[in-house]
Amino acid sequence: MKIHEYQGKEILKSYGVPVPRGQVAFTADEAVAAAESLGGDIWVVKAQIHAGGRGKGGGVKLARSVDEVRALADEILGMQLVTHQTGPEGQTVRRVYIEEGVDIARELYLGVILDREKSRICFMASAEGGMEIEEVAARDPDAIKKEWVDPIVGLADYQARNLAFALGLEGKAVRNAVKFMKALYRAFVEKDASLAEINPLVITGAGGVIALDAKINFDGNALYRQKDVLGYRDLDEEDPKEIEASKFDLNYISLDGTIGCMVNGAGLAMATMDTIKHYGGDPANFLDVGGGATTEKVTAGFKIILSDPNVKGIFVNIFGGIMKCDIIANGVVAAARELGLEVPVVVRLAGTNVELGKKILAESGLKLTAADNMAEGAQAIVRLTSGE
Repeated sequence: MKIHEYQGKEILKSYGVPVPRGQVAFTADEAVAAAESLGGDIWVVKAQIHAGGRGKGGGVKLARSVDEVRALADEILGMQLVTHQTGPEGQTVRRVYIEEGVDIARELYLGVILDREKSRICFMASAEGGMEIEEVAARDPDAIKKEWVDPIVGLADYQARNLAFALGLEGKAVRNAVKFMKALYRAFVEKDASLAEINPLVITGAGGVIALDAKINFDGNALYRQKDVLGYRDLDEEDPKEIEASKFDLNYISLDGTIGCMVNGAGLAMATMDTIKHYGGDPANFLDVGGGATTEKVTAGFKIILSDPNVKGIFVNIFGGIMKCDIIANGVVAAARELGLEVPVVVRLAGTNVELGKKILAESGLKLTAADNMAEGAQAIVRLTSGE
């Protein structure tokens, strides 16, 4: 789950991570009130969307007067902000963050991720703050210093100092950086984060270390024990189809293709999409109905898939273990009858109660294409959706 920058900073601040003062605003009047409350003579007006690259897209601007704050807030609020992470359609800006100006001596990069290969949390630091870390890694991998954290010990002082020294920090800035990183690590672990990016990490003229930006993502599987984090969820920033899927405990992700996929098991879902691509098709979604789906869940899954206007056909690929094939068959039939399907549907069933599942489909009177294996099913749906 993603949250906004200002929300991430609220969390970091609660753990003692230094952040600039700021206030969120939903209107230009609120933006002016925020600037006046913060005081000073320089502010930053920041678009709040769940995507990076806001500055390059025109969503982060400097204001040197309250009148300029109002003008910039009016300009940014409601704009369709396009960045390299939003895609060409962009994202609507519904709130801005008004932040006080900061004395910036240097801009650095600090990131924290879970390294799944090493099964450890990894700190990444680079002196090239403000740039996309992917660009830095591609151009000069040695420019990124990494430290992997022992989960028993936690982030050790020497590791934080190694990162600080690698960034070229000295004296007071090193001590402040160590405190910053240890507080960030504690926040990352205790809040079940999956990613934390501080870009830029700012060193002030007085040697202070401040998170000028904050991007934090969280493990969705842990949200049941992170009620405060879940409260930050902004449904306006999420795909409506994914929101609907979450109501039925369906694992759904929108893609750009035309062939809807309904599969049980993440591994089989990935293999299904690969097979569709192999035969010249493009998957429209990832949808894992899980091992305990009901007829109602399967019907809901069909509705979600068909709510995508780009879908020209559906491939149902089920290997029945815990999930019985007759349950899937009943769901497919119920959805087809309720929705009046007008797109081709190919169904491949295997495993528990497969014969009963096939019988239900065959006796439904619906135009459903049966397949005996994944390759045959993928070829069939590609052929049917391509007009051949």
